[in-house]
Amino acid sequence: MLHPPHQSLQVAAVPTQRVPVQDRDQDAPWHTEAVCRRDEAGLFFAPSKEPTAARLSREEAAKRVCARCPVMVECREHALLQPEPYGVWGGLTAAERRVVLARRRRRDLELKKARTADPIAAAG
Repeated sequence: MLHPPHQSLQVAAVPTQRVPVQDRDQDAPWHTEAVCRRDEAGLFFAPSKEPTAARLSREEAAKRVCARCPVMVECREHALLQPEPYGVWGGLTAAERRVVLARRRRRDLELKKARTADPIAAAG
């Protein structure tokens, strides 16, 4: 998601098609092709004191928008590298991104331990 929650945008009626990364204009930033630029920003960010059922429904609708986005992977990686603390980015909620980040940290730690435990394998 690229805009603050207070901006209102028009909803696109026609879904975009996925464009292979290698076929995109490499000089343009990834977010210029984001489907969410044409959707209601409120779909991606929670209003204050949103009831749980409404939040879950809104997040699922946002994820459906993400699922048809040609730059979903780039968006997700952006949100994980920043890290973005709020909203749905790249098809993941903030809580889901925290889980992904925790798994990556564990995996990196395990790989580091494996390399130091077996210096011959690390050199190969």
